[in-house]
Amino acid sequence: MSSGKILVAQGGGPTAVINQSLAGVVLEARRFREVTRVYGAMHGVRGIVNEDLVDLTRETSHNLELVAATPSSALGSTRDKPDEAYCKEIFKVLQAHQIEQFYYIGGNDSSDTVRIVSEQAQAAHYALRCLHIPKTIDNDLVGNDHTPGFPSAARFVAQAFAGANLDNAALPGVYVGVVMGRHAGFLTAAAALGKKFQDDGPHLIYLPERVFSLERFLADVKATYERYGRCVIAVSEGIHDASGEAIAALLAKEVERDAHGNVQLSGTGALADLLCDEIKAKLGIKRVRGDTFGYLQRSFIGCVSDVDQREAREVGEKAVQFAMWGGRDGSVAIKRTGFYSVDYELMALSDVAGKTRVMEDEFISASGTDVTDAFRMYLRPLLGSGMPDAFRLRPAPVEKILKR
Repeated sequence: MSSGKILVAQGGGPTAVINQSLAGVVLEARRFREVTRVYGAMHGVRGIVNEDLVDLTRETSHNLELVAATPSSALGSTRDKPDEAYCKEIFKVLQAHQIEQFYYIGGNDSSDTVRIVSEQAQAAHYALRCLHIPKTIDNDLVGNDHTPGFPSAARFVAQAFAGANLDNAALPGVYVGVVMGRHAGFLTAAAALGKKFQDDGPHLIYLPERVFSLERFLADVKATYERYGRCVIAVSEGIHDASGEAIAALLAKEVERDAHGNVQLSGTGALADLLCDEIKAKLGIKRVRGDTFGYLQRSFIGCVSDVDQREAREVGEKAVQFAMWGGRDGSVAIKRTGFYSVDYELMALSDVAGKTRVMEDEFISASGTDVTDAFRMYLRPLLGSGMPDAFRLRPAPVEKILKR
């Protein structure tokens, strides 16, 4: 006899629209007569193991809509990276509570978790439908045209660099902005969408898809500064040398590592400071400033793409539909159709889990320090409506009298 119980959880870094996917799952599931309970796990898979569950069936539709429009993860998240033993514990809890459908909203690691739990259920002959719902601001899930969370973060980055460029034009110097992205440069590349005039920044963009040379970097900055009298630079936190070593680790005196042994890149201003120090010391430019966007770009409440909101909701809804009618486990994927419209497919978990997409070569300029028009055309419709614009005076010089 069917229990009609489903469970949804959120994992990894929060985004501005991840709660749209949560609401999509809950509201769509409650339309099906077969569903008796919709549970949520607090703080991702850790909440499942700890049996820290809440009953979302009792949430009002109105409050769910309010939460959907609120950034960050309403259920809380976790950075736990489950191995097979951990996933067995997850499966035990799902089995104990007679959960028949498991939805996990997250990125690469989350898709791998869903894959392992699905395999555990199959091995135990337990009827459990497992669906991965895509989410990541890095835009690095394979099989997807783009990933919910990325468009809103990209909108923030584009606007932030447009503002930094205006500031830099008023008080010229060198500005370095470091953006999230360990392996994929999509988010850093979004800085280019804030450009309006030919001499606008960012003048230089450095991505993890290309080898970073400090000597070439300094030469690029010098040439740009001499040409424009200023230089705005967008840098991915994941830039590395030819050996794959992170530049942040090479330049830093002390290296902090996360729980998985990776060099800590986010939440520290080290890379921006180190690059600024090199520019000051090697090029002799006095006015050099650096910012690290860090966590600001993930859940910024005032800068959300309406396209991103809509699609994040729809991937949650489609996950439920695939589970109820599709008869197989999988990962929901966004596919672009036409100039701009999308469709949704269900990919095999093994085709997504643990894999990383990086920026395609066609999106990166031959110089490696800019993006192509193909990337601009790819990203522009994702940013949504109402993007702000910047304008300039058209100065009419007054003839000098005293200083001719």
